[in-house]
This record gives sequence, C-alpha cells and structure tokens, in this order.
Amino acid sequence: MKDKPILLCFGTRPEWLKIKPLVKLMDRSEYKLLFTGQHTDLLKDVEVDYKITISENSNRLDSIISDCMLQFPNGDFRGVLVQGDTGSAFGCALAGFNRKLRIYYLEAGLRSGNLQHPYPEEGYRQMIARIADVNFAPTELSSDNLKGEKVHGKTFVVGNSVLDNLTDLGECPTENFILVTLHRRENLHWMGEWFAEIEKLAISNPQFQFVLPIHPNPKVREHKRLLQTVTVIEPLGHTQLINTLRKSVLVISDSGGLQEEGTFFNKKVIVCRKTTERPEGLETGHLHMCETPKHLNKLFGKLIKNPYISISCPYGDGHTSEKVLKILRNEKL
Repeated sequence: MKDKPILLCFGTRPEWLKIKPLVKLMDRSEYKLLFTGQHTDLLKDVEVDYKITISENSNRLDSIISDCMLQFPNGDFRGVLVQGDTGSAFGCALAGFNRKLRIYYLEAGLRSGNLQHPYPEEGYRQMIARIADVNFAPTELSSDNLKGEKVHGKTFVVGNSVLDNLTDLGECPTENFILVTLHRRENLHWMGEWFAEIEKLAISNPQFQFVLPIHPNPKVREHKRLLQTVTVIEPLGHTQLINTLRKSVLVISDSGGLQEEGTFFNKKVIVCRKTTERPEGLETGHLHMCETPKHLNKLFGKLIKNPYISISCPYGDGHTSEKVLKILRNEKL
C-alpha cells in the first residue's frame, strides 16, 4: 500500500464489525482509526487514534454530521474509508471530500428506492456514493444500482465484510429459539403494536422460546411491559447474538445486519419493514417482508411450517476484506 495511511471511520457496533476483519489484515502503518462517538463501549476493546465528541443539539443528526466535519482530524492521509449508512459516515466522507482526500465506501450501492424507508439511511447511502472515488459493492445488484446512478468512482463487487466474522464457526445444532430484534427508527412509532403481536405469537406457539435482546433506546424499552411470555434479555455481544442466531429456527427482525447474517446461516428472516435495501435475499427465499404488525401472525404461521432452507448466501463468501485490501494495495493513484 502507499506510504500514507487510510483513515478508517467507525462509531457504531455494526460499523466496527464490518471494518474489523479489514483491520485484522492490514499492517498498523497502513491505517489510522477515527471513532465517531456513538457506541462508546467499543472503546473498551478498540484502541483508536482519533475521537469525535458528539455535542447535544435539538437535532442529533445535525450534531453528528457537523461534529464529524468540524472535529475531523488533521493528518496526512491517503484517503478516508467509511462504511454503511450513518450520519457519521456521511459527515466523515464529506469532510474528506472537502479536503480532496480519496473516499473509499464499503458496502456501497444498497438501495430501497425510498428516501423515507429507511430514513435517513437511504439518503446518506446515495450521497456518499456520489462523492466516493471507490465504491465497494457487496453484490452485482448493488453494483448495477451504482451504474444506474452514474456515480463517478470505480466500483468493485466484493461481498459484505460482516460475513468475514462468521467463516470460522463450526456446526451448531438448531434449538427451539425464535430470535427477535426490533429497533429501527421507522418502527418506533408503532413499536407497541409490534411487541403486542410478538407476544401473541409466543402465547400461541409455546413449543418455541421467543428471545428478544431489547435495544437500549427508551422508545423501545417503554413497551417492554407488553412482553410477558417472550424472554426479554439485555443486549447481547456480537458473539452471543450470532450463537443465538445459529440455534434459532426462525428470525423476526428489522436489522440490516441480521438479514445478511441470518441468510449466511440459512435462516429464514421475517423483515419487519416496508422495504429492504437487500432484495437479493427475497429472491433466494431467505427474506420475507412484513410491512405491518397485523401481517406478522399469518406470515409466521406460513413460514414455521417449513422454516428450513439451504441456498447459497447472496451477500458474499466471507472473504470480502481480503478482496478489499488487495484492491487498496494495488490501486493506482
């Protein structure tokens, strides 16, 4: 790789999980780490070079983006690598763009086609891709999305790096778990309705243990009282979550990461959203959309009759970071 380091930006647990395999492969001289301030518990295990402090403001999204831009570190960087769809990813990409640094975008090209679902993530993804010099797309469909938008940067299809964390796991017998996670912004206004329907499922399907690691967001936790039959637990670390996923018969979630990870382990996932930017799993039969809480019972009943599937994961082979690093090291500036 060239002499100057690349600034790798992350602030949330999903972002760290997707750059962690890349960090493991890189020489320490090849990168610097910028922590953008969201999930501070990550700092217990990760030593970073720069930190951003998010200020209090009436609009948190404004604070995240402006603080990333105003506190962006001074340094002689070769470029900036961002991942995913957060406000901090957009803020860091824009800060790098303003400094004429190369922008590398990991997990580029995912599209739902609706700026409101998911909001604001769909907008951030589109804006980052427009200013990126290199877009690392997870699938051919993602690459086609970028070509359709006529983005100026180079595009490489490399898979999704979150799967790189899963390749060394051995066989795991299925137990009677139904893993449930709900937290996304677009579901907060009717989280109580989702929880009420999940509780009904747990009551009417006592042969399964419905396990819900509850998100720390107060707007999620205020509805916890509705879950009396469901096993509600505190948030799990990634290793524990993956172990629970592997043992589960079926997954109910609005998580983007679990759509990919569940598919990797050949789990059917009920996606509690109006749209998904990962439609490849719909075609393989891994993902099943549930747009409203009232549709959950019927869809669950249909899928649980035959929850098993054995089709190759469309989101990557677990070797994305190797491909990304090879491209970074061979890139001609």
